[in-house]
Amino acid sequence: MPEVLKSLKKVSTPHFRWLHTGEQALSEMLIAVGAAQRSIRLEMYIFHESNIAEKFRVALLNACQRNVRVHVMVDALGSITLPTSFWDPLKKSGGDFRWFNPLTVHRFSVRDHRKMLVCDDEVAFVGGFNISKEYQGDGVVSGWRDLGLKIYGPLVRELAGAFDDLFAVADSKQGLFQKFRKPQQQRLVSSSEADLLLTSPGRQHNPIKRFLRDDLRNAKSVQIIAAYFLPTWRLRRDLMRVAREGGKVQLILPGKSDIGMMQAASRSLYRRLLHAGVEIYEYQPQILHAKLIVIDGVAYAGSSNLDTRSLHLNYELLVRFNQANVVAEARNIFKHDLRHCLPIQLAEWNKTRPFWTRLKQRWAYFLLARLDPYLTRWQLRRLR
Repeated sequence: MPEVLKSLKKVSTPHFRWLHTGEQALSEMLIAVGAAQRSIRLEMYIFHESNIAEKFRVALLNACQRNVRVHVMVDALGSITLPTSFWDPLKKSGGDFRWFNPLTVHRFSVRDHRKMLVCDDEVAFVGGFNISKEYQGDGVVSGWRDLGLKIYGPLVRELAGAFDDLFAVADSKQGLFQKFRKPQQQRLVSSSEADLLLTSPGRQHNPIKRFLRDDLRNAKSVQIIAAYFLPTWRLRRDLMRVAREGGKVQLILPGKSDIGMMQAASRSLYRRLLHAGVEIYEYQPQILHAKLIVIDGVAYAGSSNLDTRSLHLNYELLVRFNQANVVAEARNIFKHDLRHCLPIQLAEWNKTRPFWTRLKQRWAYFLLARLDPYLTRWQLRRLR
C-alpha cells in the first residue's frame, strides 16, 4: 500500500446533506457566511463579477465587521477576468485575500480547482459549483446542472486544515509545489463512513484513482455523472471490465458543454465504451457541470472531474462515503438526471460520425490527454 495511504487519520462519523442544484448551494452558502461568528474560509476556482459575486462580497464584508476572520483564495487562471481591485474593500476591512498561483509564463499550468466554504470549523460546502451567474438555476430550466454536499462533523476541521495548508503558500514566488508536498500535507482523512481525498499535482500515488480502482474491482453497479470525462486508460479498462462481466455501468455526460474540446475528446472514447456494454447518456437541458460517482454502496462528490487534468495536474478534493441513506439519495439524483438525457446507441453513433469529426475528436484527445500533461510536468520540473 502506498505510503500516503498508510497514515489514514481516524475521525468520528460526519454528517452529509445533498445540495441538489447550484442555486441551492449558493443560497445556503450565503446563509452560512451571514451566520458565521468566528471564521470563514472560501476557496474557489472561478469567481466572476456578477450579482451573486457581489452578494458574497457584501456578506464577507459584513462578516469582517462582526470581527469574523475571513480568508479568501481564488485561482488566478480560473478567475482571470476578476480584477484584483474587487477585493480591496475586503482587505481594507481586515479580510485576507490571496490569488492561487499568480500567472506567469513558467507556472500557469498548475491550478487550484477545489471549491470549498468552511464556516466556524462547523459546517462546510464542497461540490462542482463556482461563484458565477452560470450556477444560479436548477440545471433544467436555467443555469448549469451542478450539485454538492453540505458537511457537518470532524471532516469540516480537516477541510479547514487543507485550506490553511494551501493558503499559506498560495502566492509563493518559489517552491510553491515543493512546500505543499510535505508529508503531513499529503494526508487522507478517514472515518468508518467517509474518506476525504485530497490530491495535488505530480503526486506519485493519487488517492482518488486508488480508491476508484479498488471500488471498481468487484463492482456490480456503477453510475457516473461527469462534466469532463477523460479518465486514465486503467480506469476506462476497469469500467469496461465491469460491463463485460455483467455489471451495469451508466455514464451521464454533457450534451452541451462549456468546453467544446473536452466534449470532443470525451466522445472519442464512446465507441469502445459502448462496444464493451457501457451505457452512455447525454444530458440535454443545460450545460452539465456536476460530478457524482456511485459504485455499489459508496458514492463520491466534490470538485474533481474524471479527466486527465483533475486526476493528475490540479489541486482537487473528493469526499467518498458509504452512509446508506446518503448513497441512496445519490442514486435518486442520478435517476432524476437520467430523465433529461438522450441515450447514445452504438450503431447510430458509428453512422453519425464522419471522418473529419472523428479526426477532430482524436486531435482533441491528444491535446488534452497527452500534450497538456506533458507541458504541466515540464513546468513542474522547472520549479524544482
